[in-house]
Amino acid sequence: MSSADQHEPASGSRAISPELQSLVDFLGQTLPFNELDPDTLRASAADMEVIYHRQGERLVTGDGSGLRVVRSGAIDLRDGQNKLLDRLGEGESFHLERLNQAHSEGVTATVIEDTLLYHLPNHRYLALREAHRDFDRYFHTQRSRRLRRAARYESQPHAMTQAVASVMTSDLLTVRPDTPISETARAMTARRVSSVFVMDGETLAGIVTDRDLRERVLAADRSPETATRDIMTADVRWLQAEASLFEALLTMTRYGCHHLPVLRDNKLCGVVTTSDLMLARQDDPVFLVQHIYRQEEVAGIQSLLQGVPNLMVQWVNTGIRARQVSRVLTAISDAVTVRLLQIAEARLGPPPVPYCWAGFGSQGRQEQLLGADQDNGLIIDNSMGEEHADYFQRLAQSVCDGLDTCGYPYCNGNVMAMNPEWRLPLAQWQEKVRSWTRTPTPDAVMRVSIFFDLRAIHGDASLCEQLQQTMLSASSDNTIFLAALAQNALDNPAPLGIFRRFVVDRDGQHRDSLDLKKHGVMPITDIVRLHALGHRVAAVNTDERLLALEQAGALAKVDARNLTDALHCLQRLRLQNHVEQQLRGEKVSNFLNPRNLSKMAREQLRDAFSIIHDAQAGVRLRFRQGMG
Repeated sequence: MSSADQHEPASGSRAISPELQSLVDFLGQTLPFNELDPDTLRASAADMEVIYHRQGERLVTGDGSGLRVVRSGAIDLRDGQNKLLDRLGEGESFHLERLNQAHSEGVTATVIEDTLLYHLPNHRYLALREAHRDFDRYFHTQRSRRLRRAARYESQPHAMTQAVASVMTSDLLTVRPDTPISETARAMTARRVSSVFVMDGETLAGIVTDRDLRERVLAADRSPETATRDIMTADVRWLQAEASLFEALLTMTRYGCHHLPVLRDNKLCGVVTTSDLMLARQDDPVFLVQHIYRQEEVAGIQSLLQGVPNLMVQWVNTGIRARQVSRVLTAISDAVTVRLLQIAEARLGPPPVPYCWAGFGSQGRQEQLLGADQDNGLIIDNSMGEEHADYFQRLAQSVCDGLDTCGYPYCNGNVMAMNPEWRLPLAQWQEKVRSWTRTPTPDAVMRVSIFFDLRAIHGDASLCEQLQQTMLSASSDNTIFLAALAQNALDNPAPLGIFRRFVVDRDGQHRDSLDLKKHGVMPITDIVRLHALGHRVAAVNTDERLLALEQAGALAKVDARNLTDALHCLQRLRLQNHVEQQLRGEKVSNFLNPRNLSKMAREQLRDAFSIIHDAQAGVRLRFRQGMG
């Protein structure tokens, strides 16, 4: 029976029946009707027909064209091969005719439990799409596009997202490699600049700064006739003109540099400096990192870091996206680690042999958020002797203790350099990796899931690179090992029930909540790591791994993009949850009650979990031959 048969469209001042009011209230909480103004919402509700369907019925094209909204019950959408495309529950909608237009093999809708539908006639549906942009956009986009749109509109643009070309200095001072340093210094003084670029024709050969003149000329007592090439920094870090100020910030933070050349079409076109990034601002991560490097004691670093949670709130509120915040927080933890190592070396003396301090897990992937614990290890040069063991034990203990003091708690699994199992010469590390891959016990798989997200933090990076090559070589063709990793990736299923309802904890401290990290972020990182190891992808960051897998043809573009969107959605919700917890004065955790989210955010979360479910199904199919 149609609601329109009994009720005229109501104006804002006219009373409406309880039945129609109930429908209006329901639609007001349902996407995308919640985007409509009250009068349009009531008029749309009055145009709707209420239809009841029994379990087992099939809806086909021609049963009344238009939009169907599930009031109660559940609907399966399947393609011509009977593959399940989606399962819809309360509040979700579908347009069967348009689905059939989008799928050449056709789509059928099957009622899998007694269902009540609201049917909006097609002419009214089209009129709403024509008149209301947000309403139209919802139906115009696919699941993954909804996630990407949410990421774009999660906040207003931040100044740091603009291109470096918009603030760079383009009036540059350049010299030839054979220019005497005295002439270079005079030119810098005359132009009142702190840097000069050394050009070999049109190719950037190096950079010289005021600091280089002090340390490499005056302090080294070099002749003024020395060629500029002899004091320049040749391995110059640079940015593309299209890169954001945020990327400049991250590069400066990571490598401690103050001048970044800017290239366009592989030609030098400008320079961006720390002054351009407003270093005087106290909430600037570069400012914070620079002050970390000036500390002489652990207590000083600890004091600086006490304000990081509040800074994180500011960054989020000013529009910095979740993946950018995680890169900044990781850069800060990197800086803390490096400074603690420098302090320890100053006390213990220089290392007797080369070493590399490596970060694992989220630090290795550059995806840390608040509350991250330690996951680290020492890779020591093979020239290490027994007499050197005490030095590296004391170094590791000092740094791990310092990290704990500074707010990076000890790892519950003892995956830290202070544990001798995670403090080994390179050759022993390589043999340990081979052993893990030959005999993938549950303990070995757990360790690998942390260890294979490996990145050099300080020291001889070539040690880390050699170990990573061993990892990729030992794992890529080992089907038994990859199958064990695949099983690990399936151990945390997406928390969605059969009708796309959230599966939450039913009792205890986190009642009615779910763990966004354990059941959301970790399954994605596990799945992507598995594919990366299977295809010898050296990238460690999850976004970079997905891009490399897509470019190599190891993952279909749509699958790689869906996983990227799902990860960004989960990290965004996780970060927003951290911000709200911080503002309430609560301890930061990854548990979230979905009921506290807006209707749109809940749908985005369902979309993200659905993508994980699909990806886990793909893992089960692709790697099942090794599972036994």
